[in-house]
Amino acid sequence: MTKEKLIQTSHYCQEVSIQKNNNLQETIKEVLAEEVPIAIVYNGISHVVMMASPCDLEDFARGFSITEGIIKSLADIYSIEVLKKDNGIEINVEISAEKFIHLKEIRRNLTGRTGCGLCGAESLNQVLKIPENKKNETKFSSKSILKALKNFSEQQKIQKETGATHACGLFDSEGNLIILKEDVGRHNALDKLIGASINSQILNDYFVITSSRASYEMVQKLAYLNLKLLVAISAPTALAARLANQLEMTLVGFARNNRYNCYTHPARIIGYCLLYTSPSPRD
Repeated sequence: MTKEKLIQTSHYCQEVSIQKNNNLQETIKEVLAEEVPIAIVYNGISHVVMMASPCDLEDFARGFSITEGIIKSLADIYSIEVLKKDNGIEINVEISAEKFIHLKEIRRNLTGRTGCGLCGAESLNQVLKIPENKKNETKFSSKSILKALKNFSEQQKIQKETGATHACGLFDSEGNLIILKEDVGRHNALDKLIGASINSQILNDYFVITSSRASYEMVQKLAYLNLKLLVAISAPTALAARLANQLEMTLVGFARNNRYNCYTHPARIIGYCLLYTSPSPRD
């Protein structure tokens, strides 16, 4: 791209007019994903600024509040107000006095890169939090996983327009899409999905697909929904695999082109040909 002119703006993307280097005389149109600084403010005190897509922001606030341990349930949130500012967006979240007192004790200020997730944590204990492992003996069909992967690709609206966003989708046992959320940041997309799902009737045989790699934090976040299958389009990290093994969660990676690799608890998947064995937990 050698030259661009802004055309119009939607809430999640920006259309531009560009000239490509192989024909500088011809103008074509292209759509870019918006990336906006989003400040989350609790009871009037700014807590965090994240770069994110400016859509589904109430879901983002709910999911972030839960996965960061700021609240225990949605009953701790009294109201959410999204305000557009000249230099970004502010989400004002009113939480209970009890949770706000706790937040002030652990409060940190940070500015995150796109969906950076752990930037600004003050101690290792804040990062390496081990969620409660709730028993769930659900089995999953390999056929349903492959069906879900096809549905997942087809339903990513912003990605199709821009080629610049991640997505997380919640699927039922038959591979049907229940909820899908997109964002320029992969952790943000998962927080939005959790925020949208937390008040729904999530069944044990539901599972999540992410368009990114599977990081430790994504496994950690999924535990808040007490689900036992995370499917990633790219690879998992070794730390993510160890945590998934500890939580008795099935972790799938490189899920594409009608195949995938299973890294932990493959016995949960009916019809899966074992390629990998579960890693041993490390101290």
